Amino acid sequence: MAKETYGADSIKTLDPVTHIRMRPGMYVGEPGTGAMYHDCIYILMKEVIDNSVDEYVMGCGKKIDVKVNYDTGETSVRDYGRGIPLEKVVDCVSQMNTGGKFDSDNFQFSAGMNGVGTKAVNALSEFFEVRSFRDGEFSEAYFEEGRIKSKKRGKCASREPNGTFIRYKPDIKVLKKFKVREEHVLRRMKMYCYVNAGLTINLNGQPICSDRGLADLISDEAQFEKLYSPFHIKTKNLEIIFTHTNRFGEEYHSFVNGQYTTDGGTHLTAFKEALTKALNDYDPKKKFDGDDIRDGLIGAVSIRIMNPVFEGQTKIKFVMNDIKSDLVQQMKKEIEAALHRSSSETEKLISKIEETGKIRSQLNTIKKQARERAQATQVRVRQLKDCKNHLKLDKLDKKTGRPEGADTMIFLTEGQSAGGTLGNARDALNQAVFFLRGKPLNTVSSNKSTLYQNEEFFNLIKTLDIEDNLEHLRYGKIIFATDADVDGLHIRMLLTTFFMRFFRQLVTDGRVFILETPLFRVRNKKEQHYCFSDEEREEAIRKCGKGCEITRFKGLGELNANEFKDFIGPGMRLTPVTCSDDRDVEKTIKFYMGANTPERKDYIMDSLVCDASDF
Repeated sequence: MAKETYGADSIKTLDPVTHIRMRPGMYVGEPGTGAMYHDCIYILMKEVIDNSVDEYVMGCGKKIDVKVNYDTGETSVRDYGRGIPLEKVVDCVSQMNTGGKFDSDNFQFSAGMNGVGTKAVNALSEFFEVRSFRDGEFSEAYFEEGRIKSKKRGKCASREPNGTFIRYKPDIKVLKKFKVREEHVLRRMKMYCYVNAGLTINLNGQPICSDRGLADLISDEAQFEKLYSPFHIKTKNLEIIFTHTNRFGEEYHSFVNGQYTTDGGTHLTAFKEALTKALNDYDPKKKFDGDDIRDGLIGAVSIRIMNPVFEGQTKIKFVMNDIKSDLVQQMKKEIEAALHRSSSETEKLISKIEETGKIRSQLNTIKKQARERAQATQVRVRQLKDCKNHLKLDKLDKKTGRPEGADTMIFLTEGQSAGGTLGNARDALNQAVFFLRGKPLNTVSSNKSTLYQNEEFFNLIKTLDIEDNLEHLRYGKIIFATDADVDGLHIRMLLTTFFMRFFRQLVTDGRVFILETPLFRVRNKKEQHYCFSDEEREEAIRKCGKGCEITRFKGLGELNANEFKDFIGPGMRLTPVTCSDDRDVEKTIKFYMGANTPERKDYIMDSLVCDASDF
């Protein structure tokens, strides 16, 4: 039948606006709900602000005014740069592959360069308004769903500084229902200012600026945890800063032409290699392991380069392997010079690395004992019901451009009851289940050796394959599937503590989630509804009418496998575990999970809010 219906009429040619609205993911990434830092609602904002930042980089305009309505997503951006040439205002925001970034004389180190970003914002907006001011004249245009509705050009009635004003409202008809999170927007604005020292962004009237650039970034991120004064290197096209803390793992912030490349790329790989080479050449008598050098490291790398190449339109990964060797040589030379300039701080750095090496050596012995213990009792992890496919970060799927197995996931569930239901309902190709034995260890004060001596966490680390690094992670998503009762919530906190302390990068990479399961079932003889909140329950009661049956689920085990398939299928509800709005994570974890019970009790009692209807 398919062969008979496939003819010339099946071939479609879409105009750019229709294509963008039909396939928004190609242009601004996954729609998302606004919970994640890279959801498209923030990419739309970024595409507009990038153009204003490019004006600042070219020395035109030192401030940008940004207003965001966090409820609707409506955003306005006013810069004080040169302003879009008046006769090209409409083309610059609606005609694909049109823009000033192809002219290297006018934009030498721009973030936007494909002539696509603002057009995508326009096409995905309920309305889009643009106005350019140049030397007492203006040109403006108004669009709805990417289609022009009106345009006007004339002289300004009052004195108006040069620059560009854009206002838009994301179209909920083509984007998922979303909620703009203030902490994500604030963090984006801060990143712009860190990498463009001297720029001021007024976010809803709140000025954000940075005088020391990346030095302020590291100071804010590491706060009082720095073990020595950061090494700060700054040349015309390169800026590097790094220091160590006593945290586990490594943390980086990388930028290209002011663009925050959260997935790193060539420049970040070059920095890691250059740092290792520079330290090993600093004292030829000592040879340091790269893992020892990077453990506890926090750093930032920024480069400016003409015609950069990014992986995808969202520009979160820089890919120019042909310049990697030159970058390594340049960075190594600058790092070596910095090490010799601050010999006292370098000695502190080396002392930290040597201490890490000793701990790693001791940890390897404990790991070996743990493996031998595990091999003596079992061939594989008995707590795991594995899936067939696994994540392969080093291999890209040709169809999607994402890593192979990106849709794989593992559910961490409490006990055999809920795990059994999950095991029967899951997709055996892409969904694995790991059975927790009650409440896991509270790791708030533990070190890594404690983890490997704890059988449950050792088995979990082994299952995820994150023993040595995160490059071999076996699942795209790690999902806490616990009951929605007090014990289930406590288990979530214990697991969150474990990941935040020892594998925080998994959290910041957006790989850790909480599975939301229905709290109620409301039904009558004709229909039934599963409800995830009190509000949904009340709505279901209105639909089913008086006398309907209401069931309150206490645990996952109460749902049968057929019911559960709907809740772990394509429409499953996941709440991401995030920490982007909390810069002092260690302090927060210790407060909520540490041994300070009296202090925590006082906080709870002082913050308790009681509803009068409860009395």
